Amino acid sequence: MDVLFIALLGIVAYLIGSICTAVWVGKAYYGIDIRQHGSGNSGATNTFRVLGKKPGTAVMLIDIFKGWTATSLAGLLVIFDVIQAENLVVYQLILGALAVVGHIFPVYEKFKGGKGVATLLGMMLAIHTEVALMCMVIFVIVLFTSKYVSLGSMIAALAFPILLLLPRFHPENPVLIVFGFVVFAVVVLTHRKNINRLLQGEESKANITLGRKK
Repeated sequence: MDVLFIALLGIVAYLIGSICTAVWVGKAYYGIDIRQHGSGNSGATNTFRVLGKKPGTAVMLIDIFKGWTATSLAGLLVIFDVIQAENLVVYQLILGALAVVGHIFPVYEKFKGGKGVATLLGMMLAIHTEVALMCMVIFVIVLFTSKYVSLGSMIAALAFPILLLLPRFHPENPVLIVFGFVVFAVVVLTHRKNINRLLQGEESKANITLGRKK
């Protein structure tokens, strides 16, 4: 019975991650498939690029919430005495990872999704809020200094496990650190085309301004 409950939560986490926010917003409100425009990616970055700030922000926040919600489902396992509290982080990682997989390979849209960075952020916010917020700050700093979303995403992903190595943030369960480095490797893998464009000086820069344009 416990195994079935865990399996059910795993399926739910994957289905939550599979919610194709960018695709559905594009089709419902703009009559386009976001995957056929811009970079062809169905994530928040391409939504910002193609549809603008408001839909891009909405997509980003919903994708973050997807990751947070799916990861937080692990708390039910403790509430119903399926697992011990000390094992919570392991199941948070499992359910959060399934949500990220769902975002990258969504069952609702023929398994063609985004890169999962926003969903991954939501996952990390649920597991270690303080470090995740610091990674957000790092992402913003890199983004505003370089104008490259992809570079900011990769550096922020690397910052997560590195920060966890510090005594202040070191988790009781070292599996979180290992998982952090695995996540960084996955982020690099999903951004391999961006890396090539960065090396060739062909990566698109984000149009970011502080305040109103005169």
